[in-house]
Amino acid sequence: MELTKKNKKTIDDKSYEQLLSHWRFAPSGDLWFQGETGDYWAKRMKELKSRPGGQEKHVKDSKSLGWG
Repeated sequence: MELTKKNKKTIDDKSYEQLLSHWRFAPSGDLWFQGETGDYWAKRMKELKSRPGGQEKHVKDSKSLGWG
């Protein structure tokens, strides 16, 4: 999917837990994970995870979602 300003804002407005939840539980072929938008989604998650405390937040959110 093309990365529009609207798609970018939607991704940027989500918390790490929201991004992770959609990443894990979306149906196969979800358009949010295709093309430029999918690339940006992955980049945004990586960026948030690499911040100070990001790895710990990832573990906490992962456990909260039921995978951890």
